[in-house]
Amino acid sequence: MNLEAALDAYLEHLRSERQLSPHTLSGYRQDLNRLLALCEREQIAHWADLQPAQLRRLVARLNLEGQASRSLARLLSATRGFYRYLIREGHCQCDPASGLTPPKGERRLPRTLDADRTAQLLDGAQEDDFIARRDHAMLELFYSSGLRLSELVNLNLDGLDLGSGLVRVVGKGNKTRELPVGRMARQALDAWLPLRALANPLDGALFISRQGRRIGPRAVQLRVRQAGISELGQHLHPHMLRHSFASHMLESSQDLRAVQELLGHADIATTQVYTHLDFQHLATVYDGAHPRAKRKGNTP
Repeated sequence: MNLEAALDAYLEHLRSERQLSPHTLSGYRQDLNRLLALCEREQIAHWADLQPAQLRRLVARLNLEGQASRSLARLLSATRGFYRYLIREGHCQCDPASGLTPPKGERRLPRTLDADRTAQLLDGAQEDDFIARRDHAMLELFYSSGLRLSELVNLNLDGLDLGSGLVRVVGKGNKTRELPVGRMARQALDAWLPLRALANPLDGALFISRQGRRIGPRAVQLRVRQAGISELGQHLHPHMLRHSFASHMLESSQDLRAVQELLGHADIATTQVYTHLDFQHLATVYDGAHPRAKRKGNTP
């Protein structure tokens, strides 16, 4: 089997058997196309002939060109998954990515809103119409339950149980989890649902347009951004509300494992980034409160 045929077979396996989303498949294809281009440059005719040194040089070159460490890690992860498939199908005997690690990059802390700014956003002017009620319910649910954008737009009415204060979402890897819905979010959803019903929904989508169609990710991003500019005078994106949820929960509870479960992180290391945000908050409190930390001239 030639290079492209094997690659196409693997992507079809991901689509049909593992049922990955089109967005995820696109990411795999982009990364593995880099691998294919490497083989063509090196005049490699079979995937079994790719050597670790050649793959290492590719990673080094991409790093010099400014590729982020996370992107390079994703490339190596995609390569390992591809070679597991090739080995299982009998096309290869070893994985050239085994043992390779990407260069370490500086981990950026996610941007968050503090509790006061979050309250300012959510308690801002709320008009009693279809769009305003829908947008307010979306903002409240983002922050109340820490949803990803994809989880919110794919949410159906039958995934919501306001009586029990729960929402059931399908996250990454098609994993389902149940999350609490706070009091203010339940009130916002209660105000939204009658207007949703009047729009004659075309399916079970929780958040819809005036025409009854499920609202898409781009439309949600635009509405969140507009709310940020209108209420806070800053650009806002859905993930910032998720980050704020995580940071505020960790700051209040100090329970990293619980926050991991709420966010749906497979690896607790992903959640640990929020401990750095929490430390920043503690450091600020310390600097303002500890007698030996205060600068001269600031003591009362």
